[in-house]
Amino acid sequence: MGKRNYYVLPNELREENATIEGFEIPLNEDDARRIDRLVRLYESKILTQVDEEYDKKTSWSDKLADKIAAFGGSWMFLCIFGAVLGFWILWNSLSITHPFHFDKPPFILLNLCLSFIAAFQAPIIMMSQNRQAARDKHESIIDFAINYKAEQEIDDMQSHLHRIEGKLMQLEKLLTALHDGESAQARVRQSN
Repeated sequence: MGKRNYYVLPNELREENATIEGFEIPLNEDDARRIDRLVRLYESKILTQVDEEYDKKTSWSDKLADKIAAFGGSWMFLCIFGAVLGFWILWNSLSITHPFHFDKPPFILLNLCLSFIAAFQAPIIMMSQNRQAARDKHESIIDFAINYKAEQEIDDMQSHLHRIEGKLMQLEKLLTALHDGESAQARVRQSN
């Protein structure tokens, strides 16, 4: 037998290894880790490029709005805001601090401040969400392009495989005809 240009796994090892679905190709742990590493590397390069493009196209005011929206939607904001509201209500309600009350119940100044915060925070969050939606759309376009390219590559591979399969069938027919011809010649020789 000639030299093999590929490695054949022993049968006892094949059962332990996973296979690529649909192809029944043995896949050991090192191969799986290598494939996962390459996919992660490719994804991180794409994300890095998208992030760099986003940073180039985003103005300082948009970045500020994104930071305000990120803080406004965090647990830290909720905790600080809750503590400030609690302190405001306690300070203006307790009889000990009566001489220092600046907003007596029903807390009209507090309502004004909350309305002010809501009036400015809502548009800032909406601007940030609109930019994030545009960024997500851009990323989905990139994903679509990658998937489309992969589909084209798969189609090309399938056409190559079909062409190879056709050539193999032709070779099989030729070998069968050659074998049948040799068998007929051998019968003729035996009969003579």
